[in-house]
Amino acid sequence: MSLVLGIETSCDETGAGLVRDGVLLGEGLASSADEHARFGGVVPEVAARAHVSAIAPMVRAAVDAAGVSLSDVDAVAVTAGPGLSPALHVGVAAAKAYATALDVPLYGVHHLAGHAAVDVLEHGPLPPRCVALIVSGGHTSLLALGDLARDPVEHLGDTVDDAAGEAFDKVARLLGLPYPGGPSVSRAAVDGDPAAIAFPRPMTGPRDAVFGFSFSGLKTAVARHVEAAQDAGRVVPVADVAASFQMAVVDVLVRKALRACAERGADTLLMVGGVAANRVLRAEMERACAAAGITLRVPAPRLCTDNGAMIAALGDLLVRAGNTPEGLATTAVPTVALTGASVPVPAADGEAALYPLPTSVSATPISAS
Repeated sequence: MSLVLGIETSCDETGAGLVRDGVLLGEGLASSADEHARFGGVVPEVAARAHVSAIAPMVRAAVDAAGVSLSDVDAVAVTAGPGLSPALHVGVAAAKAYATALDVPLYGVHHLAGHAAVDVLEHGPLPPRCVALIVSGGHTSLLALGDLARDPVEHLGDTVDDAAGEAFDKVARLLGLPYPGGPSVSRAAVDGDPAAIAFPRPMTGPRDAVFGFSFSGLKTAVARHVEAAQDAGRVVPVADVAASFQMAVVDVLVRKALRACAERGADTLLMVGGVAANRVLRAEMERACAAAGITLRVPAPRLCTDNGAMIAALGDLLVRAGNTPEGLATTAVPTVALTGASVPVPAADGEAALYPLPTSVSATPISAS
């Protein structure tokens, strides 16, 4: 069986993993989150510089953990998109260098498909059909999945503005909690009452998209609650706000995911992405799935956040399926849509064929303020 090296650099984690026949043999992971904390969010150029420093050591760490030699690698897979452009380019350049030096095929893969593939490492092959909920800092999507390596991915619904993880980061800043916001809000919520504040459940009205998401308004509701308390001279009840906000997000995610399974006749729900590491979300989704007779598959928390193992897992599926590699034509495509496991190589005249520009563009001057 082929040994696949996976490389992930879409945001602020530098990941490398080695997978053979659905088994994770070794991995290395470095995070630059501490370098971004003072900015309250990820700075693309800072992330890219961190990737440059960490990519070779993380590949070496994965090789050492697997007890193999780099020359044993039979294929390389790399996140080609979506993600931060400067960060993606570092990973793609490194992957091309490894593939060229080792004279092995190179696969440019989709970051979100990698999140779905990582569960294979823990729970074995996915069923022929299932519903997937991807919840992360940049994405909140409900998908209908078949064979990840061969079948197209069907979007049931996506967020129209803030993703769930992004909302956690913004609420953390409103409450004076440190970055990254997900773990900070979750820790603060432990001592709070999730029913203390009746925050709205966005996109759950009769006229809303059944499987669509929107968390910007929920973040605004939190901001108004905090401002009202401050204007009245009251102490902001951080724990209660955190717990109530968290439960509002969880309630929406659980409700829509279960409805998608029911309408699609799916008996398996796959939940992946960084927010899937949230303990309350995992517990509430498990309870709801058990009551509905649905099998819930969630990777271990360490595999939910961005990592190289998930890209290696997806590359392993592509190799075993006999898919054609993108090779050295692979390029970073920061805004590519999820239609399948691989990221299409742009046309010869650039990205215009994949991402056509509007026929007319009106420019608005940027205010100096």
